[in-house]
Amino acid sequence: MAERTPDPEAIEREIERTREELARSIDLLAERLNPKHAAKRGMAQAKEEAERVAEDIGAIIRQERQDRPRSPLTGPVLIGAGLAVTVVALRLLVWRRRV
Repeated sequence: MAERTPDPEAIEREIERTREELARSIDLLAERLNPKHAAKRGMAQAKEEAERVAEDIGAIIRQERQDRPRSPLTGPVLIGAGLAVTVVALRLLVWRRRV
């Protein structure tokens, strides 16, 4: 059985395909190594990680709020108490200046 030598045109086509693939690979490498693009990718990754951390912290806070019992000194009661203390303190200051 005799070995058949490849056709010169087939060799040229194979060389051209290899050249095109190499050119695409070089373009992709140049894109990846471009400092501006690398910085943008790094910033995007940092932003995504920060968003995940913020979501995790939010979930932890929500869980802690659900786990602890509600205090009666929340919301309007706490605001009213703060206002009452402020009014009393102001009256004491005014009374002290008059005396």
